Amino acid sequence: MAITRRGAFKASLLGGVGAAVATTLPSSAWAGAAPVGAVTGDAKKALRLLKEGNRRWHRHVSRHPHESRARRAQLVEGQDPFAVVLGCADSRVPPELVFDRGLGDLFTIRSAGQVLDGSVLGSLTYAVEHLHTPLIVVMGHQSCGAVDAAVEAHRTGELPHGHVGGLVAEILEVVESTPDDGDDFLDDCVRANARHIAERLSGDDELGEFVSDGRLEVVAARYDLESSRVTWL
Repeated sequence: MAITRRGAFKASLLGGVGAAVATTLPSSAWAGAAPVGAVTGDAKKALRLLKEGNRRWHRHVSRHPHESRARRAQLVEGQDPFAVVLGCADSRVPPELVFDRGLGDLFTIRSAGQVLDGSVLGSLTYAVEHLHTPLIVVMGHQSCGAVDAAVEAHRTGELPHGHVGGLVAEILEVVESTPDDGDDFLDDCVRANARHIAERLSGDDELGEFVSDGRLEVVAARYDLESSRVTWL
């Protein structure tokens, strides 16, 4: 069987047994099984599943779906996540727990402050273009350390040294354009940062094509550490 360019790319990402599967199975087999209740390409249904999962998490009645031996075996053939979550690297905000989802459900990408760089953008584009994921959620969170560092840099005029300084600089533009006239400037910046990143993704040269023709929806959100609730911005 001839290996297409896309098939070879998928095989290289899988490696090992997964590589063999990706190059020998038809595209329908590669897609794997959709999560229970999800419909491929349906952003509204994907968002509903996330909202339902967060309600369970908030109420301490999580189901921890798709962790069985059968599910693991099923996913050897490939993945078909119904949503992408671009979240902060903060250890208190794991998307699979926050949304009560399991293996193969979410394509998660995490960087401090949800900062975009080449690897993050490439990962997002891969999920949308090759896995046909219809929804991207950009999720900031209460008391984000990266945004807090940008607020501090804004007030002192000094960036942290090294790599952290480069990361903070990416958020500083949002902080400087956010009015400092509310009760909680840090949280205002957290929300503004999530919205800003969602807007950047919607207008991206590659991802924007999927948004404009209805194959992709990008939404911003904010997770509250105290209540365990996600607010959709």
